[in-house]
Parts: sequence; C-alpha cells; structure tokens
Amino acid sequence: MIQTDKIAVVILNWNGRDMMRRFLPSVVQHSQPEGLVIVADNGSTDGSLSMLASEFPDVVQLPLPQNYGFAEGYNQALKQIEAPYYLLLNSDVEVPAGWLTPLLAYMEQHPETAVCQPKLLCQARKEEFEYAGGAGGFIDRLGYPFCRGRVFGTLERDQGQYDHTVPLLWATGAALLIRRTDWQQSGGLDGRFFAHMEEIDLCWRLRTRGRGIVCVSQSVAYHVGGGTLDAGNPRKTFLNFRNNLLMLYKNLPADELRPVMRLRGWLDWVAALQFLLKLDVANFRAVLRARREFKRMRPQFEADRAENLSRALHGGHVAERLPFCLLWQYYARGHKRFSDLPSK
Repeated sequence: MIQTDKIAVVILNWNGRDMMRRFLPSVVQHSQPEGLVIVADNGSTDGSLSMLASEFPDVVQLPLPQNYGFAEGYNQALKQIEAPYYLLLNSDVEVPAGWLTPLLAYMEQHPETAVCQPKLLCQARKEEFEYAGGAGGFIDRLGYPFCRGRVFGTLERDQGQYDHTVPLLWATGAALLIRRTDWQQSGGLDGRFFAHMEEIDLCWRLRTRGRGIVCVSQSVAYHVGGGTLDAGNPRKTFLNFRNNLLMLYKNLPADELRPVMRLRGWLDWVAALQFLLKLDVANFRAVLRARREFKRMRPQFEADRAENLSRALHGGHVAERLPFCLLWQYYARGHKRFSDLPSK
C-alpha cells in the first residue's frame, strides 16, 4: 500500500514511454510540495518502467499485471493508494509551477465539492482551450457533452471569459482531482466502460447525490490529447457511442429514460449514415456495433441504474444537464461557442 498525506498525482500509463519522457519532468518539478507523483503502469510493453527507473527514480512505480483500460486501471491502482486526494492525470499533460496550490486550496475551503479540475488548454496552442475539458463540462438533454471553451469541434481562445467558478456536471479525466472519500463512496469509475465517458458517468453520479464539481481557473494544465486513439479512430467512435448510451441508461431520471433513448436511437442512425455518405465504412460499422453492444450489455446495468436513482436527489434531475438539444443549437442556430448557448 502506498500512503501519503499529500495529493496522490496518479498517471495511468500504457505504452506511453515517450509521452512520459516529454511531459513527466514538468509534473515532477511542479507538483511539490502538495503532490506525490505515482505512475500506475497498465502492463506496458514499451520499456516504460525501465525508463522510469533510470530517468525518474523519485517517481513511485505501481505496476499492474495487465492492461485494464483507463477506467478499471484507475480503480485497480487507487485501491493500493491511501491519500486524502487523488489526482488522475494523463501522461500527455504539461503543468506549470504552482498548478496544484489553487486546486488544493479550493477543495480545503469547499467541503461540499467532490471534484475539481484545472483550466485545460491546448499544449501546442497554449492560448486555446483543449478539447477534452476546457473550463469544465456539461451535457445537453440527449447526453452530448460539451465544455466551456469547446462545443463539438469548435475550440475557443482563452481570454479569461470562463475564469469564474460555476457548478459543472463533469470535470475532465485528463486532470481530475477528487476526494478519496467521494471516490470510495461513489464506487470510482465504471470499469466496464474501458475508456471514454467514464469520468462523465462518475461526475454525474456525484452531482445527482448533491456533491459539487467545479473548474478552478487559477490552475492551468496543457494537454496534447488523442495520445492513445486519434479522433477518427473507429475504436474511439465505438467506445464513445456505446459508453454514452450506457451512461444515459445508468443516470437518466425515470421520466426521461424512454423518450431520450428513443430519440438517441434515431440520431445515432443519422450519425452512422453520415459516416457512410463520406465512405467511412469503418466508423459507420463502429456506430452500429456500439448500438448492438449497448443492447447486449444493458441488462448488466439494471442494478446500477436502480442504485443511482435510489441515491439521487430530486429524482436525478440536475441543473447542469441543460435542457436544449446541442445538435440543434450548433448546426441549425450556429451557436458555436459556449457563451452563445442558452443558459437554461
């Protein structure tokens, strides 16, 4: 068991030797004194552990016996770490000096908050928000996620427009700080997701139980993004579509489950046909396979859905799941920035 009275900064690595060699120096240098840096290795075969031993001897290694994926990899790793706070950090993140101080200060001053994130900017274009998290996330009524600073593929320049703290539905898994007590009481990430959407599912569960999610904009991190799978990769398409449906099934309020899932079925077919019209057969098939896999897996989640609804306040309705259709706002009304969207 690894024990620390600091923040456990846990990087889950799978064959990310070169990314760690590039970005780990900033994390090691700038995470003191608040953080202890730990690399949990998901059964890498690229020499990651030997590189760490020779080039980063002060980093704590936590080898896992196989590749559990992002979600279950963190579950397995954090079982072996005792700390008041866990910070889940991607291996392709660069951080500046003092980045942990505002995060810790906010959490210490706001016990009602379960999760926070830094403002996430693009590592290659540091004046621009990064796709994976921006200044914190929401979802629309149909489950499509978006961020302050990023709506679908449109990224905004950071001009301080989202530096105010507001309640969020989700924080990015690229750099997510969570209290150990909230991690344990929520059950952590859903390992069946493998990767993608798992942090939104976790935060949605916490939010329906009355716990807070925020972005602390005084803290900044720079993310490369797409380090494991490119945006157009059919495997990524499959996981995003399947896991989004599983997340909706687990968390939607009872009065919205049937109409939302019916409409999502039509919209997923539209998305699949768009891929086909572009002659992208691999991603067309990925969407169809995601729908089939969701139907196959859905019975496994009945107990989870029942538990989530039983522990949810206000019937599972949360203000940060905004009531409009993001597709309509973006494509029909031309609302490409977060600030253009309706506030309610």
